[in-house]
This record gives sequence, C-alpha cells and structure tokens, in this order.
Amino acid sequence: MAAVTRGSFIVFRRLLSQQYRCRCFRPQCVSSGRSVQTLAFTRDRTQRRFAWRTLHTNTVNYGPVVQFKLSDIGEGIMEVTVKEWYVKEGDKVSQFDSICEVQSDKASVTITSRYDGVIRKLYYEVDATAQVGMPLVDIETESKVIQEEDVVETPAMDQEEHTHQEIKGHKTQATPAVRRLAMENNIKLSEVVATGKDGRILKEDILNFLSKQTGAILPPAPMQHIQTPPPIPVAIKPAPAMPKPMFTGKDVTEPLKGFHKAMVKTMTAALKIPHFGYCDEVDLSRLVRVRKDLQPVTQAQGVKLSYMPFFIKAASLGLLHFPSLNASLDDACQNITYKASHNIGLAMDTSQGLLVPNVKNVQMLSVLEIALELNRLQTLGAAGQLGTADLTGGTFTLSNIGSIGGTYAKPVILPPEVAIGALGKIQILPRFDASGQVTAAHIMKVSWSADHRIIDGATMCRFSNLWREYLETPEQMLLHLK
Repeated sequence: MAAVTRGSFIVFRRLLSQQYRCRCFRPQCVSSGRSVQTLAFTRDRTQRRFAWRTLHTNTVNYGPVVQFKLSDIGEGIMEVTVKEWYVKEGDKVSQFDSICEVQSDKASVTITSRYDGVIRKLYYEVDATAQVGMPLVDIETESKVIQEEDVVETPAMDQEEHTHQEIKGHKTQATPAVRRLAMENNIKLSEVVATGKDGRILKEDILNFLSKQTGAILPPAPMQHIQTPPPIPVAIKPAPAMPKPMFTGKDVTEPLKGFHKAMVKTMTAALKIPHFGYCDEVDLSRLVRVRKDLQPVTQAQGVKLSYMPFFIKAASLGLLHFPSLNASLDDACQNITYKASHNIGLAMDTSQGLLVPNVKNVQMLSVLEIALELNRLQTLGAAGQLGTADLTGGTFTLSNIGSIGGTYAKPVILPPEVAIGALGKIQILPRFDASGQVTAAHIMKVSWSADHRIIDGATMCRFSNLWREYLETPEQMLLHLK
C-alpha cells in the first residue's frame, strides 16, 4: 500500500515539474477496489491542440525605480526643449524604445530607453526646458521571477510561428516617423533590411521594401466627370445686417527656444563682421538643357536632380583656386585657417525655422553623389530629424532664396565662415546672343557677401566669374571633375 502511494506521488511530482511543463497527459485508467492501483498515463502524439489544462500562475517582481537622466548629447549643449513625449506614466518600455524627442539649439534628438520596465514619472511637460544631467523620467525596472505552481498546456506552435517570434524579439531602431510609415503600410520592421548607422531603419528602407512588394507604383485613378443638373433659380434675399466684430485678441509673450534661440546668438555674432556685397547674373540656358537630358537617368536611380548639385560642385571647383573663401578667422583676428574639406552648406527653410545642413567633402563627390546627399538632407529637414553632424562643420554656404521668390538678396555670413552666396529665381529674359540676335535666356541673379577683414572685392569678383563660367558652360566643368 505504501509503495503504491509513493509511486503515484512520484508520477504527480514529475507532472508538475519544469521538465514536463510543455507536455500533456490524459488519464487512461483509474480504478478502485480492495487494493489501490497506480494511475496510468499516456501521451497523445497526434493531437496538436489539447483540452486538458491546469492552472498556471506567475508573478512579476519589479526592481528598484531608476532615475533616467538626460545624458550629454555633445556640442557643449547644456539644455534642451522637450518637443514630444512618446510614453506616459504607467506605460511599459523596453530597451531602445523611444521615450521622447528633445530639441537643442542645433538639432533634434530622439531619446531612447536603456532599461526594461514601467514609466513611473515624467519630470517635464511638452515645451519645457530640460537640463543635461538631470532626471528625465523614472523607470521601475523589471526583475522577473517566475514561480511555477501548476502548468498550463497551450496549443502547439508551428515552426514558422516560432521563428517569427524569435525575429520579432529582435530590437529594431527607427525614428517615430519611420515607425509611423511602416504602421500605415502594414510593414513589420523586423522584415526590413536596415541601411542606417548602427542598424537603424531609414525611410528609404521602408520605401524600397514597399517597391519590392508592389513591383510598381499604381497610377492614380482616372477622374470621373459628373454632369451636374442645371442650377435652380433662387430668389435672392438681402443679407441681414451683421454686427461689427469686436477685436478681443491679446498679445502673447513667450521665451525664445530651440533653433530660434540659436539664430539670435548666431546672427548677433554675424553682424559684428564687416560685410561687403557683390552681385552678378548667370545665363543658365545650356545648364537647363543638360539637366533636362540627365533627369531620366537620375530618376531611374531614384534620385531627384535639381540645379543645386551643379551650383554646389561649381562652388567647390572655384574654392580650389580661391582657398581664402573656404577659411575661418579666430576670435582674436590673429590667425586664418584654410579648410581642407569643402563642407558646403545649404540654407533650408523648415517648420522649425532656418537650418543650414551641409554636404561634407564636396571636393571628392560627383554631381550625382551630391544630389543623393541633398535628397537625404531635404527629407530629414522636412521631418525635423536633422542631426548635429548634419548641421555642424560647414565651411561655405549657398542660400537658394529663389526657390521661394526674389532675385537679389543681401545674405548674412554664418560664423565662423567668411563667405556666403544667395541665388535668385531663374527667369526667362531677352538677351543678345553672339550674333547680336535677341533670344530667350534663362537668367539667374547671384548675390555674394564676404568678410572684408580677410577678403577683398577683387578676390570675390574673380571667384564669382569662375563659378559663372562653370555653370554657363557645363562641358568645361567636366574637364575639372575628379
């Protein structure tokens, strides 16, 4: 009797152990009589879904509350503005999950979590100023201790589902805008090949994935013309007298933040520089034809080709002959540094204000490579995702004011640079050709500003003439490309 009872106890203990947690048993025979018999169990190997279930409980023990502090984001930045929260108190987060987006006076940065846990406290409201090194959120970290009291038998998982769960557990890095784009198109980020830095998924990766899935972009549906019935004549009644509106607006005062605060600091320093200006016009008629011939080639490669890559490359070729325009002056005005790299900036009008990202090492890039980099910067600028690396290190700047309107301008130098150019809109105007006949020409006005402490008018004039020759005869520019 004792041996039988001990045998039954051993069977039940093995049933409840971790080793047999994922297996299922079904009682085959339980009988009683004068003697107590052992329980017999068999396993159904063909049945994939099971009805026999026992209670499964687990408890999650949370660890200590950690103060997640705002770390140093470089460039000597000591404070940032909280632009958007992606979590709220009580939300669960994992490592690399986006917590918030902050904006300094130089760039926007997405802050990600370093812990797994639950958000317990947010230290700042939206548009509040956060200090570097101070707590940003409180995270109650998780320390899972699973206590198995009984076992729950669950449906068997297919190998394909199991593989998907493993892939799904991989941490993907992407900006909120990219995640939103993937969600709108029902794309799993784990299936997208990342090409960004440190395995970050870019917007271009999502678009490439979409193009491979669909094969082609569907054309828009044809517009259907609907004939409307003739209008029914209605008797016109005189409009009732409306009361005169009362103006109840109030003046609003708010502190300068982010890029606007940086603009005040930069332009205040810029106006201490003695500027001088020089203006000219450029005939782009031949460049217009060259660009038109090259556009089908670049479009086939997914690159938008504007005039700006030609302007930037021509400026780089000119700086090789006039290195004093690609230089900087120290604060004491005792030393001049000639920059080896041509990091040419492009003034960009965004929803966040005036930003000047730059294309690095233009002297080593082709026109097509410059166009590809400009496409990337314009996409990030429109999404407000330009980083510190894109906005710093510039040595020369071009401002395409003509994309909005206007012909001439008086650009302000961006310290510590010493020269800047403003490009007007392209106009079709009458001009005399070589034979004295009046023809239609594509004319663009250009306005230069330079630091008169180290650059004289003759140098600026000669540089502008060389830059103009490259654009008026694009074939000549090909001879000097490297």
